Amino acid sequence: MKQDERATGPSSANRRFMPLAVLGVGIVALPYFAGKVDNGSLALSAAVTSVKPGVETKIQDLHPFTHLASIPASSDPAKIKIEKVKATRVFTKEKTIVDPGYCKDLSFRDPGGSMFCPYTEDASPTPAYEVIYSFKGQPLASDEYGNRYFTFQVYFRPEELSPGLRRALSIGKMKRAELATYFNLTTSRTPIREAVIDQAESSFCDGNYVDGNWIQKDPNCKDKVSFKTVTRPSDYITVQVEPISPRPQQAAISEQGEHSSDLPSDAKRH
Repeated sequence: MKQDERATGPSSANRRFMPLAVLGVGIVALPYFAGKVDNGSLALSAAVTSVKPGVETKIQDLHPFTHLASIPASSDPAKIKIEKVKATRVFTKEKTIVDPGYCKDLSFRDPGGSMFCPYTEDASPTPAYEVIYSFKGQPLASDEYGNRYFTFQVYFRPEELSPGLRRALSIGKMKRAELATYFNLTTSRTPIREAVIDQAESSFCDGNYVDGNWIQKDPNCKDKVSFKTVTRPSDYITVQVEPISPRPQQAAISEQGEHSSDLPSDAKRH
């Protein structure tokens, strides 16, 4: 949280501790996955076509079937619990239409709407199963109620789930404990490399904030900033969920249960 800065401003020492950039590949909070999932490597793929001079249509793969999610590192992995499995449809591609002429005109016709240019929409929906998990973490600063419980989702192609699970789901209801036997969940926290200011090799000019501007005491002074690379744990925990085939006795179908998962009526079509 940013603190108020007075007219006298912070000392030069207080200005020194600020990370510059993330050099390595870290984990981002929100599903961040793209690429060749079968081999485990992530890469962005897209195709660009032109429908008329100056206009480009870009088709980008979304790769929703990575079986991966990320949660804040402050969360408790031991509190991750399966909630339900349901049939759904997910988009596998994103289409972006770039028309420089239209976007330029739009900024004059509707300045407030120019942020929506170029036009982007999801495309190519495909049947899938959505597996929803809940976990306990730190409440959001904007949440006045202090809620500590959150959810994340992973998606599977229908053929990735075992025939026994699909049969069980088609009947209707399953307890959460039974659902959990069909999935294996693992967590990891990948180290990342980050460039930070090397305090021992850096020096900063003295000064103060005046009307929000940093004013140096010596106009001829120049900051000397050096950087170093450090390795630290990621700010996020990677969660990987893989389908498994439980023992027959574990896969028995429950006819009732207070905590259960309901499959939508269109599940059999998927």
